[in-house]
Amino acid sequence: MTHYQQLLKISTTGKSFTRITTKVQEIVTESGINTGLCNLFLRHTSASLVIQENADPDVLLDLANFLAKLVPEGANYIHSTEGPDDMPAHIRTALTHTSEQIPISQGRLLLGTWQGIYLWEHRQRGSVRELIVHVSGQ
Repeated sequence: MTHYQQLLKISTTGKSFTRITTKVQEIVTESGINTGLCNLFLRHTSASLVIQENADPDVLLDLANFLAKLVPEGANYIHSTEGPDDMPAHIRTALTHTSEQIPISQGRLLLGTWQGIYLWEHRQRGSVRELIVHVSGQ
């Protein structure tokens, strides 16, 4: 079994979805692994990873609107040292994921036709996020 790992730095623009499918697929291709598993791990507690609709941007907008209503920003949190958007960002991350696993076959991510991989920034301001892409297989 072969293992290949790369750190990917992703700049976000604040409260948005950044599609990273192509970047992840490029790393899978670079790994030379034909059959295996791609593990993604985001090294942050106020952003998350989602595999979601890649055709209609309204889906992402509806997700963001729903989570904003479920976890509103404001001064009603004990943790407020880093601003009023920080604790809600931590809660949103806890409700979503910081890791994903995607099977690989014939050197390609086995995503569904309408699936894309997104980094979901939960903070108001942009940041540089670190994603570890670990590919294993043959």
